[in-house]
Amino acid sequence: MGPQLNFAPDILLKAQGIKVVFLDVDGVLTDGGLFFGPDGEALKRFNTLDGHGLKLLQLAGITPAVITGRDSPALRARLNALRIEHARFGTEDKLPAANEILANLGQDWQQAAAMGDDWPDLPVMLKSKFAVAPQNAHHEVACRAHYLTQAHGGAGAVREACDLLLVASGRYTDLLTNYLL
Repeated sequence: MGPQLNFAPDILLKAQGIKVVFLDVDGVLTDGGLFFGPDGEALKRFNTLDGHGLKLLQLAGITPAVITGRDSPALRARLNALRIEHARFGTEDKLPAANEILANLGQDWQQAAAMGDDWPDLPVMLKSKFAVAPQNAHHEVACRAHYLTQAHGGAGAVREACDLLLVASGRYTDLLTNYLL
């Protein structure tokens, strides 16, 4: 049995040529819930499906980059475990950070995708060639995305976006085949 995923042809065409994916954290890589202890934010819950999707993107030559308005040891530990090298923390104005990452990677906006769930993510999403939002994104973000995931943020939405980009890149089948053999 081969790949079982199907995405609309127009969405796959729009997602072709992506080399870098900008991701928000709260509401995208997590469910948006925040756990605060007496010393501040201590815990975040990440989905392992999302993590494996990000690893697959890297194998396919697509660079994940994180731009988030928050910072925490838990987030840094997760990104380190996933070997995500391009991250900006505590950044409310995300567009300059994205421009800097693109320049460092030698890429341009026509090679960029972005996934966000709330207003601070809109400037990067609107500038990117391909924009994705999780199912539970704020309405103003969801209606501006090229693709709205079936999954919610923190519950496999990033993996769904990764799978879409892998299919669009032509790498999904060969990566899956490595696990089927």
